[in-house]
Amino acid sequence: QVQLVESGGGLVQAGGSLRLSCAASGRTFSTDAMGWFRQAPGKNREFVAAITWSGNTYYADSVKGRFTTSRDNAKNTVYLQMNTLKPEDTAVYYCAAGPSIARLYNADYWGQGTQVTVSS
Repeated sequence: QVQLVESGGGLVQAGGSLRLSCAASGRTFSTDAMGWFRQAPGKNREFVAAITWSGNTYYADSVKGRFTTSRDNAKNTVYLQMNTLKPEDTAVYYCAAGPSIARLYNADYWGQGTQVTVSS
């Protein structure tokens, strides 16, 4: 059974940092694109960041310069380092896996989500 499991969410003050992890199991994702999305209450799910199998990264304008995504293919894990967090970053964060960046929006594999709350 293929699973993506996020961890690392929590409550943090504005300006703080968190590191999210997404551990994949059931098959290797070393040749897949991996991405992060988030959904705040009352809003649609939005793209945050993504990384190709070769390590190319892409970011939403709202997080560029503050968030960094990386991956460890040996551990089948992708990370999202979030710095200088803002209250508007509060959301449930999801990881996704797919054959390309474009396919992440309708990915076959999604994690269950982890809550990130940033207090002002």
